[in-house]
Parts: sequence; structure tokens; C-alpha cells
Amino acid sequence: VQLVESGGGLVQAGGSLRLSCAASGRTFSIHTMGWFRQAPGKEREFVATITWSGGSTYYADSVKGRFTISRDSAKNAVFLEMNGLKPEDTAVYYCAARDEWVTVHQWEYRYWGQGAQVTVSS
Repeated sequence: VQLVESGGGLVQAGGSLRLSCAASGRTFSIHTMGWFRQAPGKEREFVATITWSGGSTYYADSVKGRFTISRDSAKNAVFLEMNGLKPEDTAVYYCAARDEWVTVHQWEYRYWGQGAQVTVSS
């Protein structure tokens, strides 16, 4: 499975961005997709996850109510709609996928994209 993110960029605080992740290859094996992020000097952290078939979603407390994860199974794509962005949301955002049930633990995701930079200015 190959994952490619797009849609990152620079935005002012309070603004919005939409990240996209296109999956290719053995996509029939995917059960769960997620978004993680890594800020400068910090560990990579969980942001949101979604089940590929049923669309069940889970969010980190820090983004709940501001970010929305969604998927388009027909297009093999997952999205992260980010509203009310804050400077502390600045990070490289990674798309990830796994063949098993949803989890927030990054080490349980087998497939990763290259990352997309999101920068929020104050």
C-alpha cells in the first residue's frame, strides 16, 4: 500500500486547511486509516482515525470539535478537514494505514505517507 498526502500549507490562526491522502496498491487490505502529526522537537502523536468500511471515527482531545476525518472508499482516499487552526497545530502531518482494527498507537500502523507540512501563523 502506498500513501501520498497533499493539501498542506501556511495559514493564519483561525483559518482552515484540508489534507488529502490517496491510497494505492493493495487497498483492499486496509481496515483503518489515521492521521498523525509531528511538531518540531516533539514526538509524533495521534490526531484522528477512521475505519475504512464503517466510517467510525476517533479523535485526539486536542483536535476534537475542530478537525474532521472522512474517507471516500470509492476513490481510496482519506481526508482531514482542519478548522479553527492554532499555532500549536503546526506540524508535519502523516497519513497511515493498517490492515486491522482501529488503534491510536502509531507503532501499530504498517503503511505511512511521506508527510505534509502544516504551518499556522499567529
